[in-house]
Amino acid sequence: MKRILITGAAGAIGSTLRAGLRGQYPLLRLSDARGMESAATGEELNTADLGDYAAVKTAMSGIDCAVHLGGIPKEAPWPSILEANIIGTYNLFEAARECGVKRVIFASSNHVVGFHRSSRSIGIDVEPRPDSRYGVSKVYGEALGRLYADKHGISVACLRIGSFRERPVDARQLATWISPRDMVQLVRCCIDAADYRYLLLYGVSNNTRARWKNPHAARVAYAPQDNAEDYAAEIAGRTATGAAAEFHGGDFCNLELTNKINNIE
Repeated sequence: MKRILITGAAGAIGSTLRAGLRGQYPLLRLSDARGMESAATGEELNTADLGDYAAVKTAMSGIDCAVHLGGIPKEAPWPSILEANIIGTYNLFEAARECGVKRVIFASSNHVVGFHRSSRSIGIDVEPRPDSRYGVSKVYGEALGRLYADKHGISVACLRIGSFRERPVDARQLATWISPRDMVQLVRCCIDAADYRYLLLYGVSNNTRARWKNPHAARVAYAPQDNAEDYAAEIAGRTATGAAAEFHGGDFCNLELTNKINNIE
């Protein structure tokens, strides 16, 4: 994998990956609908709206591996989710197929399983239980990745990213945090790993309180270095309430909630 595309490269994770992967591959193509800083040696800048298939295909041309971060990164009204996360993700995979891209790394989210009870440790084999329209769009992306892996032979890794921050900020993130350093390592491991067809991984650091089982981490040699427990003392007392305290999805589960918590299995 020598020619790498990052979509959503102007975002928080995209900017971190840009810095962390710079100089590691002969070509790092950075794509976003927004403007970015001038290109460094080995970088190319590309402006593309994910809803514009022709623009996405141009961004994908000549690429070996696409890291797809682009889209709406939080809950939003359905029309916005539809355009950026549903249509945009389809455009990404279809352009990858047409351009002969070997591998796609899809930024999924822990919110695909947000309505599982947080008292239960879960793995990659649990049923999807999205906690939001955003979570639904990530379930769709994982399913689309599975389709393109099986039907078209593209190597696909779906990363159920936890809480990406410089440092954890509340009690939930003592379990769900992923540090910038570990985020870069995870993506690089997925880019560089020997051939795989389809993998699901949780994007999480080496947290003492982790509650997600991550068997495919070993498959790509992902060995996270950071631990949210190092910050436990400074965020003591910052606990969640309501559905946020009961389910893996945290605050996303409280958004627009009209059901009673006890009615959710």
